[in-house]
Parts: sequence; structure tokens; C-alpha cells
Amino acid sequence: MPFIANFPFFCILITMFGGILTSMVNGKWAFRINTVIITATLILNGTLLLFLINDPQYFTFMMGHYPAPWGNEIRFGPLEALMGTVFSFVTLCSLISGKAEIFHDVKPRNVHFFYIMINLLLSSLFALIYTNDLFTAYVFVEINTISACAIVMAKENGKTLAATLRYLIMSLLGSGLFLLSIVLTYGITGQLLMVPAHEAIQRIFATGDYQIPLTVILGLVCVAMAIKSALFPFHTWLSHAHGSATTASSAILSGLVLKGYIIMLIKIIVRVVGLDIIVELKAVNILFVMAVMAMIIGSLDAIKENHIKRMIAFSSVAQMGYIYMGIGLGNMAGLIAACFHIIVHALTKPMLFSAAGGLAAASDHKKDFGHLKGAAYRNPIAAVAFLIGSLSMIGIPFFAGFGAKYYLYMAAMGMGAKMWVALFALAVSTVLNAVYYIRVISIIFSKAEGEVVERRKNSGTYNLAMAVLIVANVLLGLFYRNVMDVITVGMGLL
Repeated sequence: MPFIANFPFFCILITMFGGILTSMVNGKWAFRINTVIITATLILNGTLLLFLINDPQYFTFMMGHYPAPWGNEIRFGPLEALMGTVFSFVTLCSLISGKAEIFHDVKPRNVHFFYIMINLLLSSLFALIYTNDLFTAYVFVEINTISACAIVMAKENGKTLAATLRYLIMSLLGSGLFLLSIVLTYGITGQLLMVPAHEAIQRIFATGDYQIPLTVILGLVCVAMAIKSALFPFHTWLSHAHGSATTASSAILSGLVLKGYIIMLIKIIVRVVGLDIIVELKAVNILFVMAVMAMIIGSLDAIKENHIKRMIAFSSVAQMGYIYMGIGLGNMAGLIAACFHIIVHALTKPMLFSAAGGLAAASDHKKDFGHLKGAAYRNPIAAVAFLIGSLSMIGIPFFAGFGAKYYLYMAAMGMGAKMWVALFALAVSTVLNAVYYIRVISIIFSKAEGEVVERRKNSGTYNLAMAVLIVANVLLGLFYRNVMDVITVGMGLL
């Protein structure tokens, strides 16, 4: 096994170690150490991705000295390396662009605690991407939950505490259901590693035994991940968490944390249970129905909202619907389209939140639409980023979101009744997306005739991060086929 196969383990280890380091220093040094660590994970994941693009294969990294079925494993290929690279990149950009607001919103004595939680959060996301062990996944799901709640409540006011409590209750419910599914899986298979569990489930299903327990397991897993990723109707906590948290927290929560659970669900569908069994037991149909409702209702809620961050949060509910619709189609093309939409949303939504934070900062930190009039002239780079992110989410060609919607359309073709429902939902949701995003664009770019606007001076790091996210979004919109090729190869090897 080449030395590069150690890189996923290094990413998990150094981010956990980073949490220890940042606990010993003040806020400014915590930011510097955190930036170095996340940059290191970006280099490691990016190097691994390039290696696997040139030589597509899967590696299994055994933890400790115990082989399957008792040991703990990391298993990865092109798909996992791509997700790890995107997650490192987005985390780095979100924290750099949100630095000023972090130091503004979080009490000075607590800033280093914020970065401790960021390190633990990123470590848990890497573990969810790379692990081949169900119980390890559960452990890091809990680490993810605690650290995500901590970065939401970092502002320490009444709204963030209430939002965190809602988030914690819903998230722990999802964690409990996920743990129950793991217990039942171990009870009927005797396995916790994903590949041996898959082999056992295939044998059990072929004999016709344990059909009811298998159905219960699938139901528990699907509901658990739906709760934790804020799929309708389990989305009510999301807008409160986003609306009250500091901008960097909102960007990471929406862009990455929600996606980590969906990646785990896709791995369970393909690597543990098997897509054929999922389809035969009709589990995908339930996900499909909830996805379509999320696409419509999330968009309608966004239209009614007058707070820019809560509007973007409701938009995330609709975007979760897009991803779950791909899964709910019950074919490999739908899963591949869902993976691509995960990347699109991971790159676009943090840019929108960071842009919204910049626009609000230029408007006396007010986030209601009434105070954002003319904000585009006070913070042009934030306005451009918000404009491009909006066009991407609407699905305009040459931006990242277009490719995501195109592949979902293609995946739905030939799926019978699901095809017509999917096409209708995609069309309606796209129109609704345009309604609420164009409304905000018109507000921030409008000003009274003769009004003198004082331009806000951003930090160099904010401008750099926003420029990089803008370029990344446009490049993904232009070269989406190349990314799809990597996802397709990775899903074939998953």
C-alpha cells in the first residue's frame, strides 16, 4: 500500500490534535493554527484526489492490528477524496471570510473555544466521509452534533441558546435512531464493518429471513439522516440556528454539516444494504415524497422570509430536497446526481452566507431586508458573490447549480410516474428560487436617486476568500462534466 493511503487518517488525526493545540492559545493564535491545519488537510486531500484521478482504485486502511470483522477500517476512493477536498476548501474559505464577524460576535475569552469546536467538527466530517465502520460513524456523528451545537451558540445570546436547544433536541433524536439501526444491523449480521455487513445482508435478503427487521433498519436510518440533515418535515430548527449564529457557523453548518450525514446515508445505501434491496423495500419512495415536499415548501417559506440569513436557510431546506430527490429516484444516476448537488451546494451556500454577512456588516449588522437597501454599493465584492450564488441556486447556465439540475433531470428520465413528479417539482422549485433570490438582488442593488453611499472597507482575507469562492463556482459551472466523471468512477468503486 502506498504511503499516500495514510492521508485520510492524517486528516482526521491532525484536526483532532488541532483542537488540543487551540485550547492552549488565545483567539488570534487559534485562528492562525486553525488556518494552517485546515490548509494542511486541503493539501493532503487534494494530493490524494489527484493520485486517485490518475489511478482510480479503492484503498482499505486498517486501524490497529485487528482485521475484519473485528477491526476498524478507513475505506476510500476518488469520491471520498473529492468530498474531503471540497470540505477542506469550503471550511477554509468560510473561516477566513467570517473571521471579522467571529471576533465581533464571540466574546474574546471564548474565541479559541470556537476554533476548538471547528477542529472537532471537521475531524468528524472527515471520519464520516472516510470510515468503513458503522459504530465509528456513530461516534463521530455525536462529536459532530456537539461541536455543531457549540458553534451555533458561540454568540451567547438568548436567540442562539434557544436555537441551539432546538437543534440539540432534534439532532439527538436522529442520533438515537441511527444508533438503534446499528444495533439491529449488528444483531442480524454480526458485523459493524460496512463491506462484511453488506455481504451478510445480501445473504439474509436472498433467503427471505429478517424482512421486517431489515425494513425497520432502513426506516430508522432514513429518518435519522433526514432529521440530522434537515429534510422536510424535520427542518424547523434550521432557520433558527442559521438566523442567530455567526456567519461562519451558518456557512459551515449549511454547506458541510448537513452534507456529512447525507454522504453517510449514501454509503449505507450502496456499501451496506445495497441499492437493489433499498428499492425493493420501497424505502426510496418515502425519501422521494419528502424530497419533493421539501423542494416546494422550503422555497415557499423562503419567499415569506424578510431576514436574509433565514431566507438562505429555508433555501437550504429546498436544496436538501434536490439531493434527496436524487436518492429517492432509486437508480445509480440519481445517486450520482445527488453527490454532484452535494458539491454544488457545499460551494455555493457558504458563499451566499458569507456574502450575506458582508452585506449585513455594511448595513450596521442588520439582516432584515429593510436595512439592506443599497448594500451592494457599500460592499461590492459581497454583492457580486451573492449575485453569482443566487444565479447558481436558480440554475442559470455557466454557474454550478445548472449542472446539478441538469443531471437530476437526466436521472429522472425513464422513471415512470416519478419522472413526471420530479420534472414538475424541479420546474416549480426553480421558478420559486428565482422569485426569492431576485427579490433580494433587487433590494441590495437599489438605492435612492442622488443617495451618497459610503463603501465599506473589507479585510484582505475576506476579499480573497470571496473571490476564490466566486471563481470556484464559475469553474464548477463550466467544467461540471469533469467533476461528474470523478463522481461516476467513485460511485462505481464505492
